[in-house]
Amino acid sequence: MSVRKISRWRGGIIVGAAATALVVAGIGGAHFAAADAPPATGQVTLTETMAVSGTFDGTNRRFIGGGDLGGGGQDEGQDPLFRLANGATLENVIIGAPAADGVHCQGTCTLRNVFWEDVGEDAATFRGTGATVVIEGGGASGAEDKVFQDNRGAGGSVTIRDFEVEDFGKLYRSCGNCSTQARRDVVLSNVTATAPGDVLVGINVNFGDTARLSGVTINGGDIGLCDLFEGNDSGDEPEKVGEGPNGTNCVVS
Repeated sequence: MSVRKISRWRGGIIVGAAATALVVAGIGGAHFAAADAPPATGQVTLTETMAVSGTFDGTNRRFIGGGDLGGGGQDEGQDPLFRLANGATLENVIIGAPAADGVHCQGTCTLRNVFWEDVGEDAATFRGTGATVVIEGGGASGAEDKVFQDNRGAGGSVTIRDFEVEDFGKLYRSCGNCSTQARRDVVLSNVTATAPGDVLVGINVNFGDTARLSGVTINGGDIGLCDLFEGNDSGDEPEKVGEGPNGTNCVVS
């Protein structure tokens, strides 16, 4: 197991003595800045969704919602600030508040060095069949529920690497009650999570979802690695059936 600086994951298992020093440092007042964005080079207010095809480089400007995108609530079904066409890349963007529903990927997409200062409904939602999603660099904070919502159809994968998250519910959730379900695979590599936080990954074991985690660092708190659910296509709230690595669906290496 290569999860670093974890005092425990839910279930009470002690991982390493290095975590003890980390927790003590936290009590002593050290702040683990897990998801700080770089200084913004300017600010743009979007009153309607920006459609992106190809590559959009935000040059570290901050984008916020205005008008119909400026509510700042947690309601489902909001429009995003950015809608990425299949194959698009969004990079060097800071998403401030209000953030509406963040980013929607209609298929394969790359999010590179994107920072969410205060996650709205979700930071990003993924759709499409056979879609490959890469989140590289960046960070997110202030997610009451999910950071990344995976509604993709069969095929493809989601990779989250070199990413930092703090003050969140779930970093990644494979949709538990979408009308069309499929196996979904996610890889987390070199992710740093700072409390408060609930769990890194939520997956549906009955559909064969997999989560592979490596190089994960957890700072403080009781942040879980994986929550295991029995998903459905009826729209009902999915049932949680387990948690933690099980060697099949949730694998830590």
